[in-house]
Amino acid sequence: MQNRENEIAKDIVDAAFHIHVELGSGLLESAYEKILSYELEKRGHKVEKQVAISIEYDDHKIEDAFKCRYDS
Repeated sequence: MQNRENEIAKDIVDAAFHIHVELGSGLLESAYEKILSYELEKRGHKVEKQVAISIEYDDHKIEDAFKCRYDS
C-alpha cells in the first residue's frame, strides 16, 4: 500500500510541476483544479473533486463539514 501511495504522490507532484511550468501562476483555483484533474486522469487515476466530508462534534454528526479537494 505504501508503494502505491508513493506513486500517487509522485504523480500529483509531477503533474502540479508540469502545470506550473506550462501555465505559471495567476489562474483561479477552479482552473487549476480542473487542469490537475485532467492531468491525473491522463495518468490513469480516478479523481473525485470537492468530496464532502462529515465530522462528529458534541455527539452530533455535522454533514458536509468541509470538502476534500482530491481523492485518487
